[in-house]
Amino acid sequence: MIRLGILGYGNLGKGVENAVKYNEDIELCAVFTRRNPETVKVNSEVPVVSVNDIEQWKDKIDVLILCGGSATDLPVQTPEYAKMFNVIDSFDTHKRIPEHFKNVDKAAKDSGKLAIISLGWDPGLFSLNRLFGNVILPDGKDYTFWGKGVSQGHSDAIRRIKGVKNAKQYTIPVDAALTSVRNGENPELTTRQKHTRECFVVAEEGADLKQIEKEIVTMPNYFDEYDTTVHFISEEELIKNHSGIPHGGFVIRSGKTSDGTNHVIEYSLKLDSNPEFTSSVLTAYARAAYRLNKEGHTGCKTIFDIPPAYLSSKTNEELISTML
Repeated sequence: MIRLGILGYGNLGKGVENAVKYNEDIELCAVFTRRNPETVKVNSEVPVVSVNDIEQWKDKIDVLILCGGSATDLPVQTPEYAKMFNVIDSFDTHKRIPEHFKNVDKAAKDSGKLAIISLGWDPGLFSLNRLFGNVILPDGKDYTFWGKGVSQGHSDAIRRIKGVKNAKQYTIPVDAALTSVRNGENPELTTRQKHTRECFVVAEEGADLKQIEKEIVTMPNYFDEYDTTVHFISEEELIKNHSGIPHGGFVIRSGKTSDGTNHVIEYSLKLDSNPEFTSSVLTAYARAAYRLNKEGHTGCKTIFDIPPAYLSSKTNEELISTML
């Protein structure tokens, strides 16, 4: 059995807890929290442990899945805990991934552990499909559309703004752009032409709404390159109309293999629950991290480095006979 730990018991942590139930070779051993452990009620028969005591679990856990946010948690947590455990994270600030990789790689190599970062569906599965499209159709263009759906990372970034009590952010593809790409027209699209962002924000009483809106629409790496609409609503309305966490998107590669011979590759996802799906990806890659480290691999890896067979609990013979 692969012994798993979860750090952070929000939507993503709860999703990992649920995903473990569908993987017979993985067992959840503990949930670690920055909160008072006595206030955290989990849905499994495992202990809830203060993160201050996590070092005591170094020999009791094979892989630690980090379920914090990309804005401020994971840049600190992943390199820190890679000093003690094989780790998995879902760091999703695309522009900062090279920097994050470098920091985690050093920590994991120094400790003899293995880390796999930026997993989920984008970055993650969509990244892999972009690679497939590029190598199969070298003469072509990439297009990625997200949504319509709730972005966990962007919603978390809004919630960290002073004066914000709660928030949900929706990423919405621009229909005209998506249709043009699917038709093989190979348009040149700016970031702003591909998506819009819509934010529903519950502000704390007395908060400066204009300042909150300004901080949202100008936030680097999150909103500054998009047309962003901010709605201030009551908490009751947020719970009533925005309690779900759906998402999805499309990766499209449009290209040619000879003059007049054109092709469009499309990979799409439609998700009822963004965090549950992301958690299932993280759990599968925890299996790969465990196996690779057992073979002596250390340092930081991304989805590009992981052999697909290492994700499955099936033997190589079973994979060949049932899926090839």
